[in-house]
Amino acid sequence: MGPTRAQFIQYAPAALAVASVTAGPWSALTAAAAGAGAWAIDASVPALRSLIACGITATGCGIAAHQALASGMNPLFALGLAIPAGAAALAHHRNTAAELPALPATTTAGQTSQAQLITAWWKEFISGPTQTEGRKLIQAGAQLAHLAIETGDDHVSFTGIITLSQGQQVRVKAADIAAVYQIPVSQVEMGDPKHYAPNALPVTVHLKKAPQQPQIAASGVPTTPEQLWAAYVGVPEGAMPGTTLTLTRYDGPLDWEGIATRERKAIGTVNIQDLAGNLDLETIQIALAPADKPSQMGVRVMKEHALMHGTMLSAVVDELSMDSRGYVRLGTYIDGRAALVPLAQPGSGARHLYLVGGSRSGKSGVLEQVLLSAHKSRIAVILSSPQAGTIAGAGLAAYCGDGLDEAMGALRLAYALMLDREARYRSPAFPFTDPLILIVIDEAHMLLSVSSQYHAEAKAIVEQLTRRALKRGIGVVLATQTPLAEDLGNSSVIRSQLLIGGGAVFLRCAKGQGSLVGANAVEGAEGIDLSRIPPQWPGQYAKVADRDMSGLDTEAAANPEDGTFGLGYLLTPGSQAVQFRSLHLDVPPISLAGDKTPVAIEDCQAWRHREAITQTPMVDQRGKNLIGSLADLLTKAQQGPPVPHQGAQTDPAGPAAPSDGQELIKPRILELLRQESISMTAETIARKLGTSAKNIKPRLSELKKRDEITNENGLWRAA
Repeated sequence: MGPTRAQFIQYAPAALAVASVTAGPWSALTAAAAGAGAWAIDASVPALRSLIACGITATGCGIAAHQALASGMNPLFALGLAIPAGAAALAHHRNTAAELPALPATTTAGQTSQAQLITAWWKEFISGPTQTEGRKLIQAGAQLAHLAIETGDDHVSFTGIITLSQGQQVRVKAADIAAVYQIPVSQVEMGDPKHYAPNALPVTVHLKKAPQQPQIAASGVPTTPEQLWAAYVGVPEGAMPGTTLTLTRYDGPLDWEGIATRERKAIGTVNIQDLAGNLDLETIQIALAPADKPSQMGVRVMKEHALMHGTMLSAVVDELSMDSRGYVRLGTYIDGRAALVPLAQPGSGARHLYLVGGSRSGKSGVLEQVLLSAHKSRIAVILSSPQAGTIAGAGLAAYCGDGLDEAMGALRLAYALMLDREARYRSPAFPFTDPLILIVIDEAHMLLSVSSQYHAEAKAIVEQLTRRALKRGIGVVLATQTPLAEDLGNSSVIRSQLLIGGGAVFLRCAKGQGSLVGANAVEGAEGIDLSRIPPQWPGQYAKVADRDMSGLDTEAAANPEDGTFGLGYLLTPGSQAVQFRSLHLDVPPISLAGDKTPVAIEDCQAWRHREAITQTPMVDQRGKNLIGSLADLLTKAQQGPPVPHQGAQTDPAGPAAPSDGQELIKPRILELLRQESISMTAETIARKLGTSAKNIKPRLSELKKRDEITNENGLWRAA
């Protein structure tokens, strides 16, 4: 049997090149003819490149051999010139052998070239040991074991097991793998960590997925997303009249993305509740993302919400510290990217953070994250918590004002520290010789609202802090239950300065209290109604209906799927509000703090006189004329005993005069702690008993030795 056409085309140029040793310079034309033939039959680029190289080498050898024979030299020299020609033919054979479908190229380890490429990308970007300069590996040592590849006419996928050494936990996410192989996140499937060992997690990656086309009903009833949009959403009475939908991804009728466009008109505010009704979906299944053009809006429909399973706090502990730009991780965006907020700006100072969230929305969890990030970033914290005992990480604060009166004292101390730094640093640029400070105000409406007895003083202090403190390295983290103006003391200054000076987190609010339109409008978050964020995920009612009568499990812990805690919108400077979810507190944040000693505030006059300052009102009886200098403040603080509480107060210890006797103070301490039933600092106990903390602290230690009281993170409580 003679050679096939393919074999002839493959080996003809090499044979002609060897023959050129005797054919002379005309072999160049022969090699050129072979190359032209390969081009004519549409040979591949590698084969054509190999033919040209082979022809050039053989032609040069042929010309040299002809000249050697014509000059009468020894014929052995001409014969030796055939060796390069033969090498060129062998190289051509090797170059084209890899293209034969029956003979896949393999390495010494037995991997195909496709598997070798997949493994190389994994090692380069995910596991190492190779690493490009200036880029951090996703998780060093996370090897891809048991690699298997499946290929077809319209799909290519591979499976494997992400493996780490014993005792480590897989932190590689689907979004990380999708970014490495440049595919959508929906084409990466990972096993549920709850069902596998922490150091071994299966993964399936669809490098090329067969396109799933929408099914069009023959009856003319709208079924595709574009048809449904045109029939119900883009009509005049729809949620987005005059718009058309262009799909960018379709993985089923409940899993697609697209761009809504309105011809040369801004789309404006969109009511997500109306849009969900138009598409016959639940509100939680839809996410909108404003585009660069006001005439376009990104739309995403989800069968299962992308943030339902959450991101574990313990899995991203290395991202909680502040980076070189001043950002810390607060959660995860709906597209899988890390959600970051600034706590500082290099060369400028601190940053503010505005936090809104009703009961059971995850607001306290966000505050605990902020306290942990501040501690790991060596930022000192002053905590003002009018509702005593609500922040578990209060022990990380350099000063904790726990309770209504004490929370007002914390505001006074923060203002005094700002005045102190202004007196010491006259230059507009803060030199950062002192630590950054965050004044964290939880339940700020209890101090700022008009009904609060501290309304005028708290409003004046917070307005000055939000206006002047950033350049002095003092940021304000202010949390309220609603975005209503009343919660901020009807002060437009406070809200505008918070938003200008940092980011904002908007979580679920009570019905009728979460609208960000009208008087409560926030630029970048137009049209959002926080009361529309549901408390449960779709299908949660059926899950609750399946009763478990085996008894209370005292060791059970909440999972991210048990509720929408932490789900909301994040607004950072210069951007639009994007749906995100804060980190799930799978472990108490304070357990990740390491050394729990609070970051200290610098030794200055305001800090040394803090006990007197926290009890000194800084406005007159009419709520005006806020003290404007540190000297005036210290003078007023040193003028006799502090002004008594402004409102009525029940003192469980009675009006008894202060006493330094041990046996007289101890019973009063016990009676106070038992009747109040809340944790208190030593300073709070001393103030309520009308004595000094110096006299109280030794008595507290003695009572603790008797196991009559307990101490946790500086807060005392009856045993």
